[in-house]
Amino acid sequence: MLSFIKRRSLRRFGVLAATAVTLAGTLQAVAPPGAALAAAPSDHVVFWNDVLLQAYRDAGGAPGPLARAGAMMHVAMYDAANSILCARREADCLGQPYVIKVAGGGDFDTALDYAAHDTLKALFGDKFGAKLTEAQSGTPASPQQAAGQSVGKQAAQAIVQNRTNDGSANQTPYTFQPTPGAFQRTVQGQEPATPNWGAVRPFTMTSGSQFRPPLPGGATTYQQLLTSSIYTEQFNEVKSLGERTSTIRTPDQTDAAFFWANDLDGTYKPPGQIFAHTQLVARDQHVPVESKVKLFAQVALAMADASILAWDRKYLGTIDLWRPETAIQAQNDGNPDTMQDPAWKPLSQDRNGVSFSPNFPAYVSGHATFAYTWAAVMRHWFGRDDIAYTGTTEDPHKISTERHFDSFTDAADENAHSRLWLGVHWHFDADSVLNPGTELGDWSVDHSLLYNTSDTELLYLHRDGVTDPEECDNTGRQISNEHRWEFWRCDIDGQSFDLYVH
Repeated sequence: MLSFIKRRSLRRFGVLAATAVTLAGTLQAVAPPGAALAAAPSDHVVFWNDVLLQAYRDAGGAPGPLARAGAMMHVAMYDAANSILCARREADCLGQPYVIKVAGGGDFDTALDYAAHDTLKALFGDKFGAKLTEAQSGTPASPQQAAGQSVGKQAAQAIVQNRTNDGSANQTPYTFQPTPGAFQRTVQGQEPATPNWGAVRPFTMTSGSQFRPPLPGGATTYQQLLTSSIYTEQFNEVKSLGERTSTIRTPDQTDAAFFWANDLDGTYKPPGQIFAHTQLVARDQHVPVESKVKLFAQVALAMADASILAWDRKYLGTIDLWRPETAIQAQNDGNPDTMQDPAWKPLSQDRNGVSFSPNFPAYVSGHATFAYTWAAVMRHWFGRDDIAYTGTTEDPHKISTERHFDSFTDAADENAHSRLWLGVHWHFDADSVLNPGTELGDWSVDHSLLYNTSDTELLYLHRDGVTDPEECDNTGRQISNEHRWEFWRCDIDGQSFDLYVH
């Protein structure tokens, strides 16, 4: 008999070959007897994530409220799924609840359906009934279905109540500063987008300023920043690289700039692109549905807090930095080494081909904050960074519909710096949020949806005919990466292995 104990380090990345396949073969939800599965979604997590992305397209607007909606929906789904799985067997719990754990069990997919539907209804209005009917089309009425419905509705109600009075409804108008360097509206006739979002109560952070990046270039005043050498360098950089008719920007940089943009209403917006890429990676890595519930909840929580982190720095410090378009067109910035051009336009364009810049301060980049935070969460989940994938976009000006990335960091870096090539951000808007975004991603995983706890060891998995210690260890490491169980032990004999957790 061979036995060994492993404890996962919070920063440990391991080799996870075959783990996803192992979990996929053992953790799929059991459909109720007699269900007409052909008409039902095969994956209720992706189904409702797609419904969420359509809600993004329909609603439009700034990314903060969209990211908040995504976190609320996926947390409700997580709490519902966790309630069902814990009732099935203690070892199957996904982790600690975010808001609520409902006793009694029920149908797994039904719980997800009602948790997602009721949360979206509370956020966007009563227009998701057809999707609920579609999702439930393969689930006949039964006591299990009724119990699952109750669990899902309670989970939705709990997260909606939890987020009541979280500051997201604050509509206090923005006060402009008539100072060179200070943000000025970039879309005439429109107020700056969500100027109070940095004060929204976070989902995992202790405050919106917990990971606040330093002021740009280390400056403390607009004059100090605008006359600095770093500002001069970055002014000239974005002026040449981000110009609509630039001859310096490479075709690949132009392609990446539009690929990551998704600024326009009618697209799934930056948070939606993050979710779409999460879908693609989860599909390629064969993440089973039950595990996917937690992966999407972790990503969603981190994205919601990333929006708060970025908007805290954009609006709530002493420097609300103007966009490159405003700076380059300005009459005078007090810097003799910058040359203004009132005819300069960024590459960024609306649906009519008119150049524009997003109507909120430049520093820091929301795209970059989302990107680096997401990459940290994904590295945690999969235990490694070097997972290649091909991502997609919805930007109407896209040149390529797909781009390939060799790692999560590779994708995040390109996403962050694409904003410079689009002409809407300074270089330090991206670089200054690399560490804060990464720290937020790590924090979010380590301080929410926590490990299960048990005073006694529980049998998690028995596999006949498998005696490879590495396969058992990889499975244990993956459930630790997912923050299900922190400790595991493998017992292996000549005919099988048993994986215990606690």
